[in-house]
Amino acid sequence: MTSAPSTVTDSSVTLLGLGRMGSALAGALLDAGSRTVVWNRTAGRADALAARGAVPAGSAGEAIGASPLVVVCLLDYDNVRAVLEPNAGTLAGRTLVNLTTGTPEQAAALADWAGAHGARYLDGAMMAVPQTIATSEAFFLYSGSREAFDAHRSTLDRLARSHYLGPDASLAELWDTALLGSGYAALAGFLHSVALLDTAGVPPTRFLPLALRWLNGMLAFMPELAREVETDDYSDGVSPVDLNRAAVHNLIEVSGRRGVDAGMHAPLLELLDRRIADGHPADSFASIVEVIRKRRA
Repeated sequence: MTSAPSTVTDSSVTLLGLGRMGSALAGALLDAGSRTVVWNRTAGRADALAARGAVPAGSAGEAIGASPLVVVCLLDYDNVRAVLEPNAGTLAGRTLVNLTTGTPEQAAALADWAGAHGARYLDGAMMAVPQTIATSEAFFLYSGSREAFDAHRSTLDRLARSHYLGPDASLAELWDTALLGSGYAALAGFLHSVALLDTAGVPPTRFLPLALRWLNGMLAFMPELAREVETDDYSDGVSPVDLNRAAVHNLIEVSGRRGVDAGMHAPLLELLDRRIADGHPADSFASIVEVIRKRRA
């Protein structure tokens, strides 16, 4: 049985979607003392939160109407549309914060749709996992209405440290995609290393301390890469293309001889080969960005 949210107050926050992440967000709002209205297609998901003081809504429309700030955390943008579109009439005058993972194009389109129905829109990207919500490890990216961000910053900061990227609603998803690219490359590289050492009976926990030390060194190298790319000066790099080409070639060869799939590293070898073919073997490793990127007009 649910109790209907009877009044709208300035301190009310509505949370649509109570999966693992949505439940963590709702829990953080409750811990911070916010009146938290919750809704999920499977109503039973709200029971544990209701026991902690959340107010379950009987429908998505009821939940949206209960708060000036509506936070959406669903599986994908198709689900977001399916929930919001039948309730478009309740959005006017509210701030819609969408924390659902999607593409920049989807975010821009939803921002236009929300604006057409009188809502201020913020797109958000959660750089966190459920257990890090409301801790110093988590941070969220936001783009869209600056007015909405400033008005609700204190509430958003209860979920994770907030970073506003600009009025273009697509920016949070673009930055999210870029950060995921860096993160997935590092994690996949680590798992490849674990598989390679497994051929010699080395357990991952034995490898981990040196892997962390090595990766921290890589992180310390990033400012130099960023400087070289920003200045278009690759002439004085300490890690040239031809040296890295030899190392990546060996990595792939050794993996193949030991029956370990090194397919994730093949694209990097191709980029290094192309940079050498373009006549830049002595340029810094950072120069492969010239093969990767599309120059802005």
